[in-house]
Amino acid sequence: LTSGQAKKMDKLLAKLEADTGVKFRVLCQRYPQTPGLAIKDYWGVDDNTIVMVADRGNSKSGMSNLLNFNVGKSVELALPPVFWTRLRNYFGTVYYVKDNGEDAAIVNAVDTVVGCLREGFCTDVPDEVKKIANKNF
Repeated sequence: LTSGQAKKMDKLLAKLEADTGVKFRVLCQRYPQTPGLAIKDYWGVDDNTIVMVADRGNSKSGMSNLLNFNVGKSVELALPPVFWTRLRNYFGTVYYVKDNGEDAAIVNAVDTVVGCLREGFCTDVPDEVKKIANKNF
């Protein structure tokens, strides 16, 4: 992410936390250089926390998904496991990243989660988000 994208995302996530109590943290890493479980204590991860890991990794096939989510139990009431699978399989695929870039995948995934949390419930990436993300608006 550029510094501008990171600042904008920080503001967006701070407002989300203030408004909803949901902590949303984004970790960008490249396996095997990872902080591991240290982030759990550092960020105070609990049942009301989402951790999105954007991992460029080094899979042998080059086909690993960029995005992974660790979701607290309280958040799953609004955004069930099927949502996270669909979100990951929409924005995190090697094809999406190749066509749009890692930064767009991260930003669009974050924007989608924030929108769905504000809406109250989602089981899929909303169609309007897909249109904007694919520049079909």
